[in-house]
Amino acid sequence: MKDYVKAFRYLVSALAVSAAFGLVCFAQQASGNRLVQAQAQREVPADRVAGLVAEWTRAKDYTREYIDVMSEDGLGLKPTPDIRSFADQMLHLADGLYFFCKNVFGVDTPEAARGLEKKEDLKKSKAALQKAVADSYDFMIAQIKTQTPAKLDETVTMFGTKMPRYVGIAKAFEHQTHHRGQTTIYIRLKGLKPPNERLF
Repeated sequence: MKDYVKAFRYLVSALAVSAAFGLVCFAQQASGNRLVQAQAQREVPADRVAGLVAEWTRAKDYTREYIDVMSEDGLGLKPTPDIRSFADQMLHLADGLYFFCKNVFGVDTPEAARGLEKKEDLKKSKAALQKAVADSYDFMIAQIKTQTPAKLDETVTMFGTKMPRYVGIAKAFEHQTHHRGQTTIYIRLKGLKPPNERLF
């Protein structure tokens, strides 16, 4: 009789575990379907200029999230003494956008935006840092909006290398991605959680 009771209890336990597992799988599947549906509703513009504007706007928003999540007292953080601080990285990113605008589009950097990485006041305030970086993205996006498909294919020279203008824009995108990505470890070192990846 005891063996039957043990077997029955085992069967009930096994069924309970299976049911729980099934519910978890169902919930994950349902959640995944909602995510896929949400992603399916988005569409990157087929127009080259509009597509670039969309991508750069995404990059601007993503960088803003990085600055937002860092604490005010973390702006001056350097993982090691010989590398840039968090604020330095972001200002170097912004300086880079103006540099690429000069070389890819032939437009001068606004006076107020020159030498951002050397401006100590921008390294002490999240609000000031946020504005300086956002302005650099807005400047880049404004130049892209003036383009046409034909202009994107025109040849420009940068670092002694000839390339289509759209490749120069891609180099600028790579540069900002590189420096924003470096700051992930800074955020972790402050015990904070970096923003989730934003591919779309």
